[in-house]
Amino acid sequence: MSMRIAVSEPVAVGPRSGSAGRRGRVARRWRYANSAGIAVLYAVMLVWTLTPLYNIVMIALEHEGDVYGNNILPVQPSLDSFWVVFTQGYWYLEHFWHQFGNTVFIAGMVTFLVLLIASMTSFTVGRMRLRNGWLITNAALLTYVIPASFLAIPFYLIMNRYGLANNPWSVIAALVTFATPYAIFIFQEYGRSIPIELDESARIDGASPLHIYLRIYLPLMAPALVAVGTYALLLAWNEYLYQFLLLSDKRNMTVPVALAQFLNSDQAPWNYMMATAIIYALPPLATYYAFRHRMSSGLTMGGVKG
Repeated sequence: MSMRIAVSEPVAVGPRSGSAGRRGRVARRWRYANSAGIAVLYAVMLVWTLTPLYNIVMIALEHEGDVYGNNILPVQPSLDSFWVVFTQGYWYLEHFWHQFGNTVFIAGMVTFLVLLIASMTSFTVGRMRLRNGWLITNAALLTYVIPASFLAIPFYLIMNRYGLANNPWSVIAALVTFATPYAIFIFQEYGRSIPIELDESARIDGASPLHIYLRIYLPLMAPALVAVGTYALLLAWNEYLYQFLLLSDKRNMTVPVALAQFLNSDQAPWNYMMATAIIYALPPLATYYAFRHRMSSGLTMGGVKG
C-alpha cells in the first residue's frame, strides 16, 4: 500500500509584504509622534491658562507687603484679604457690596431684556409669518459690522443728551443693543426645529398669539433661552468699556470699574485687588458650569435640525 505524504510548501515573502510591514511600522510611529505632540501642546496650553489664575490666587493669599516676593508658594498664606473685601475694610472697598449689587442689577436686566426682545422678535418673524420679516433680522445683524468700541463715544453723547449719564440704565441700553441681534439669530435657527403644526392646532382650539407664545413657544425654546441667557449674563458681567465711560459715581459703579480704581494710588494693594477679582469671578463661573450642557445643546440644536 503506497502512502502519500503532503508537504506544505513554504510561503514566499516577497517585496510587497515587506513594504507593507514597513508602512505599518511607519504609520504606528507617526501615530505615536502625533499623540505625543498633541499631549505636549495640551500641557503647554494648560500651563499657559492656569499660570495667571495661580498668580491671582497666590497674590490674594499674601500679606500686603509680600506680593513682590519670588516665592512659588506664599510663605504665610492668609485669608485676611478676603475678609477685608467682605467687610469693606479698605477705603477703595467702602462701596463694594453696593457696586456688586449694581453689577447684578445690570446683568439681570440685560439678560431679561435680551431674552424678551429676541424671543418676541423671533416668534413674530418666524411663527406669525410677518411679511418681509427677514429684513428685520438681517438689519439687526448688520449692527455687528461696526465694532462696539467704535460706538462708545456716540453712545456716550446720546446718553448725556437724554440725561442718562452716570445711570445704570445707560449701560443696560448699550449692552442690550449689542446682544439682541445675536440672540434673535439663535432663536430663529432653533425655532425652525419646532413644528409649525403645534401653532396651527392651538389656533384651531382658539388660542391667541400671546397664549401660543407663552404656553407653546417659550417652553419648547427652553434650551435656547438658557444658552442665550447665559451668554447675555456673562457679557454684561464682564463688560468694562461702556461701564467705565457711562458710570462715574462710586455708588453707581460696577465692580470691574471699581477694580480699576485700585491702580490710581501710588501703592496699589494687589492682594485686595486679587481677592476682589476672585470673589467677583465666582458667580459667572458657577453659572457657566451649571448650564454648560444646556448652552451647547441650545446653540447647536437649531443648526442640526434646521
